[in-house]
Amino acid sequence: MPTSLDDLFGLHARSLMLRAKRTELLASNLANVDTPNYKARDLDFTGILRDAEKHIHIKTASTHRRHLPLNAASTNSAPVKYRVPHQSSLDGNTVENDVEQGRFAENAVRYQASLKFLGDQANGLIRALKGE
Repeated sequence: MPTSLDDLFGLHARSLMLRAKRTELLASNLANVDTPNYKARDLDFTGILRDAEKHIHIKTASTHRRHLPLNAASTNSAPVKYRVPHQSSLDGNTVENDVEQGRFAENAVRYQASLKFLGDQANGLIRALKGE
């Protein structure tokens, strides 16, 4: 059982902050679609999740000699990276409008899902405190 609200909401609250940051980056990319030499940026979610794995402490016990050990992979800690375009532009701009719009929409849906999940957790905690 979680011992604090940070333990209960921590991962999803951090996820919302990262999604908000990604929304800003993607919106900036879309705003600069026609700016010469603008380089599209995005978050490296794989790297961020691997970095978060390092801070999660799971107590496991091996019950059989052939069980594999549980260990986290190391990653690069810089989450914001420049994106390599699928098709290069003559003016040096790496923003691809269709790709950016798709990623923006996907990020918005994931943000809403995380927000709903966090709201459901808060409502469950409130119901538990009320004794319902």
